[in-house]
Amino acid sequence: MAMNVRIPEELDRQLDEIASENHTSKSALLLQGAQLIVERHARRNMVNAALQFVSTHDAELLKRLEDA
Repeated sequence: MAMNVRIPEELDRQLDEIASENHTSKSALLLQGAQLIVERHARRNMVNAALQFVSTHDAELLKRLEDA
């Protein structure tokens, strides 16, 4: 899928430098950044689900620990 992205000049310059240093394209860098965002979001959702599970399924244990 094609997409146009408007990037501020300074960020564009920085991406040029990083792309050159890593022998890759700015497009590849932006794809890596997007993948990191997706992974971070998924990880955050998993952590939140785990916390919710513990707080609902181990509420009694947590209360006993709180009182200890």
